[in-house]
Amino acid sequence: MTFKTLDDVNDLNGKTALVRVDFNVPVEDGRITDDTRLKVALPTIEKLQKLGAKVALLAHFDRPKGKVVPEMSLKFVAPALSALLGTTVAFADDCVGDDAADVLKLLPAGGVALLENVRFHAGEEKNDPDFAAKLAALGDIYVNDAFSAAHRAHASTEGVARLIPAYAGESMRRELDALNAALGAPVKPTIGIVGGSKVSTKLDLLKNLVGKLDALAIGGGMANTFLYAQGHEVGGSLCEKDLKDTALDILKEAEAKGCKILLPVDLVVATEFKAHAANRTVDLGAGLSADDKIFDAGPKTVAILKDVIANSKTLIWNGPLGVFELPPFDTATVEAAKFVAEQTKSGKLVAVAGGGDTVAALNHAETAADMTFVSTAGGAFLEWMEGKELPGVAALG
Repeated sequence: MTFKTLDDVNDLNGKTALVRVDFNVPVEDGRITDDTRLKVALPTIEKLQKLGAKVALLAHFDRPKGKVVPEMSLKFVAPALSALLGTTVAFADDCVGDDAADVLKLLPAGGVALLENVRFHAGEEKNDPDFAAKLAALGDIYVNDAFSAAHRAHASTEGVARLIPAYAGESMRRELDALNAALGAPVKPTIGIVGGSKVSTKLDLLKNLVGKLDALAIGGGMANTFLYAQGHEVGGSLCEKDLKDTALDILKEAEAKGCKILLPVDLVVATEFKAHAANRTVDLGAGLSADDKIFDAGPKTVAILKDVIANSKTLIWNGPLGVFELPPFDTATVEAAKFVAEQTKSGKLVAVAGGGDTVAALNHAETAADMTFVSTAGGAFLEWMEGKELPGVAALG
C-alpha cells in the first residue's frame, strides 16, 4: 500500500502533531524494566521537533477499560522519556478537552507533551466518532508510529486518522517497509519458519503463507500435529490430534500452490520436561514410547533447513523450532538462528522476524541484532502475516 510519511510534510512550525505511540511498557515496582518502546519512538519525535512541531503523544497503558484508574496513569513515563530526549516532556492529565488543550498551548515549537492514557475513555476502544473528533481537535496532523496497535480499530489508531491529515511515523514506516519486503513484494525464493506449540493458534497464518512462499518449515509442537497426521508416532508429545484432517488439508494446499513443506526428519526426545533432561535423537519413524516427548528437531532437520535457507533470498520467521527455554532443547532454534544471521550479514538474505516467542528465541541465540528487521509488534505482526487488513495501517492509505 502507499502511505504518506513525514518526508511529505513541509511546514509544521508551531503546528501540533498528534502522534500515536506504544508506551505500554513493562513495569515493576513503579519502574520501567525495558524502555525499548520509548526508544523506538525517538526518531519520529525528534524529526517532528526539527520541523518545529508541537508534539502531542497519544498512548495507552494496561487495560483500564474506559475508566480512570490512577494506577494505570501514564504520568510515570514522562520523566523517563524526558531523560531519553534530553528535554522536559510536559504531561497532561487528560488526552482531550481543556486539560490537554491548555498544556499544548503552553508548548513552544519543538516542545513535547505526553497526554494521559487514551483508554481512560470508553470511546477509545469503541472507536467512538465523538471521542475521535475530540482527539482530532487538538492537532493539525496525525502521525501513527504504533504498528503494534495498528490491528485495533480504536479512536486513536483509526478514527482520528480519518479526520485530519495522516502520516506514518518513522517506526511505522520501517515496520511496513520490512513486512512488504518479506511478504508484499519479496525477492524470491522465499522461505518461512513457523513454530510454536499449537497449530490451532496459527491456522490463518499457515493458510496464508503456503500461498505466498516457496518453502515453509514447521517446527515446535505444531510439527507434531503434522507428523501425526502423516501417520508417525509422537508418543506423549504435545499434539492436537483432532486437527489431523486440517493439517492434511494444509499440506495438500501447499503442494497445489508449489510451497515445499519442511517437517522434522529427526527428533530430540526425552521423558521429562526439564532443563538438561536425559534425551536421545531418533530418526522419524524409528518409533516412540508412550513416555517419549518431542522437545526439539534433530541435526538432520537443521541441516536440511540450512540448505533451503542458503538457497533462499527472503525469510520470514515466527516461532521457535523447539522448547528453546530449556537447554539442550534450544539447539535447533539457536543453530538455525545463527545460520540465518550469517546469511543476512553477508547480504545473501533478507530476514524478517516477529512475535513474542520469536524475539525471545533470537535474543537467546544472540542473533536479533543481525536480522534485517525484528518486529516487537506481537498481534499486529501476526495478523499482517495472516493476510488481514490492519485498520490503523489502512487508515493511512
